[in-house]
Amino acid sequence: MDGQTKLLEYCKAVLDNNSVRGGWTKPAPNLYPHQWLWDSCFIAIGLRHHDIKRAQKEVKNLFRGQWKNGMIPNIIYGADEHYGDDIWKSKVSKDAPRNLKTSGITQPPMLAEAIVKIGELLNQKDRKKWYKDCFESLVRYHEWLYRERDPRNDGIVTLVHPWESGLDNSPVWMSEMHQNQLPLWIKTFKFMHLHNIFNVFRRNTKYLPAYERIDVIDALGLYSAARRLRRKQYNTTKILRHTQLCIEDLAFNSILIRANTHLEDIAKEINQEIPGWLRSRIKKTPHSLELLWDESTQQYSSRNYSTFELIKEPTIMTFLPLYAGTISASRAKKLVELLKSRAWSTKFLVPTAPKNSKFFSPTRYWQGPVWINTNWLIADGLKRYGYVNEANEVIKNSVTLVNDHGSYEYFSPLDGRPSGAHPFSWTAALTIDFLKSDT
Repeated sequence: MDGQTKLLEYCKAVLDNNSVRGGWTKPAPNLYPHQWLWDSCFIAIGLRHHDIKRAQKEVKNLFRGQWKNGMIPNIIYGADEHYGDDIWKSKVSKDAPRNLKTSGITQPPMLAEAIVKIGELLNQKDRKKWYKDCFESLVRYHEWLYRERDPRNDGIVTLVHPWESGLDNSPVWMSEMHQNQLPLWIKTFKFMHLHNIFNVFRRNTKYLPAYERIDVIDALGLYSAARRLRRKQYNTTKILRHTQLCIEDLAFNSILIRANTHLEDIAKEINQEIPGWLRSRIKKTPHSLELLWDESTQQYSSRNYSTFELIKEPTIMTFLPLYAGTISASRAKKLVELLKSRAWSTKFLVPTAPKNSKFFSPTRYWQGPVWINTNWLIADGLKRYGYVNEANEVIKNSVTLVNDHGSYEYFSPLDGRPSGAHPFSWTAALTIDFLKSDT
């Protein structure tokens, strides 16, 4: 058995071992026992090469958690594991499902991508049936995003919690949270150096060292923000009326642009209509994304919803407009030049924060480590803009990390040291996709 075949078999075994009766996959045993939205989408993208029926079930099982208003939550809780569901108490919302527990927020809209990727491996008849099976629920989700989270009708979606970004403790979100939202009790704990006692009670530090996870003050801030949303019954109007931590997230909106393109392609293939008002909003998003470009830094940035100020905290987000595919060739070139700059040049690509960031930590969650899913998004964008060599370098780095260390949640960009949960499902799934897809 050659090295590539051995790695493929290993990654398939990870997905098989993390599979749950009912047709979905745990992101990782112990630490992540539930179904997460964008995890399942990335898992399905790789799983399609291994077991396409399971990949379809992975996606369809996300729809079981869809709220009446169309939202698809970032977590659907499993029947046997309940950690975390007490935070949300989702049934305080009239729109939440009555028959299962979910979170009260969403996550980056990778659904359309997963649906299309599965469709690519189906014959025309089966693909059309697959698209028809998913279309109504997918449209309802995109309608919710624009109806509830685009209150200014400008095509940019607003997020109300860092967890919605998928990049939970990204410097963009943490800098805003510390400036605007940390409640007095958390500040007091920090000032009195009492916050470290919370590490004893954190579930994730039972399995992993605290220095690999979100800083305890940041974690307390995230939980406090979630409780604030619950008190408002996840009503977007109430939440945005008293904005404290609402951001027009660059990564989320870049992914949304690509998702909209896929939605339009799906509709065209099965001869279905997207509602006119939704088509109108969809057309605005690529133009509005350009408002997030900053001439002084020659980068894209997220934006504070209340103040309209760009949050000029450098993170991996700035490269994700490549994945959106709607930016100009000249701006794509600027992003590629930035990717090759000294600040972003590490032994392993692509760090989630540059080395010169005050937040940079090579093994702390989204503040420095290499993640295979963001590498997948960036590599895809690079290829579509013609930067094939650069894309292949990102892919090569990703495969090498997994081959050398195993299917970990993330890796140090400095020396490749594996960190986080293990074995991690989307790492295995996207490695399969890297190996199976043409580069």
